[in-house]
Amino acid sequence: MNTPAHIVLNLLCLGKQAQASILTPVVIGAILPDAPMFWFYFVEKVIRKTPESVIWRESYYQPHWQDFIDLFNSIPLIGIGLLVALGYGSSIGVLLCGSMLLHIAGDLPLHHDDAHRHFFPFSDWRFESPISYWDPNHYGHIFTLFEILAVIISCVLLFQTYESWMGRLTIGLVGGSYSLFFAYALIAWNS
Repeated sequence: MNTPAHIVLNLLCLGKQAQASILTPVVIGAILPDAPMFWFYFVEKVIRKTPESVIWRESYYQPHWQDFIDLFNSIPLIGIGLLVALGYGSSIGVLLCGSMLLHIAGDLPLHHDDAHRHFFPFSDWRFESPISYWDPNHYGHIFTLFEILAVIISCVLLFQTYESWMGRLTIGLVGGSYSLFFAYALIAWNS
């Protein structure tokens, strides 16, 4: 799934209360597994000036990038973080790690060629799903419609649930960023 979809769906599952103390770790936890991808793209596109086709066909699969990305998608490492948070009675840590694990649960069945090593660094195994959230060769065009619908429904439900300006602003920003990202993706796919 795209990062904004993770944010909205994680908020729907974990952040039904509009308190900033709940929203913040859920949103950060929804973003963290994808954060290395943003850095990867920035380095490759902006700093190295790598062509788009090379970024996604070659650079993404470089071992050092894969290790960096998979650290943030590691179920065992996040599970250890969750156990530490539980041990210290940190509700923020529990929400953060829980949101990261929920993100991974959403990604696991939706990555084919770009599957993560979710048990890294203990295993290099990848679950290559027959479904991809983006690749039309693996039903990405169908899943994209499902994702858009899920995000729209989730945003409507969350907007009605949250009464505070902070909660509604968060949902509005996520919905707006999702729309912009989706528009960019459509343009990139068609070029």
